[in-house]
Amino acid sequence: MGDWWAAVGSNLQEFYAGPYRETFARARRDEEDLFMMMVFSDALGVPNPATYYTVELLPVVYERFHEWHRRMGMERSPLDSLSCC
Repeated sequence: MGDWWAAVGSNLQEFYAGPYRETFARARRDEEDLFMMMVFSDALGVPNPATYYTVELLPVVYERFHEWHRRMGMERSPLDSLSCC
């Protein structure tokens, strides 16, 4: 009986969220782009009052930096210290 309810719940989830999947993905990507901009803002020359807290996140987001700067339309890495291209 529990499997049946799980299947019904899964189908309802797909029915209601399916048409908006692209919108949710775009919103998630926009939030990630804003987060990356906040983390790298000081390195890009934009003053950031939260630099003290975001500097701890740099090693975590370095993996996604190349994808981010390409998605933002930058051909090459804007940071002298980080050469990924």
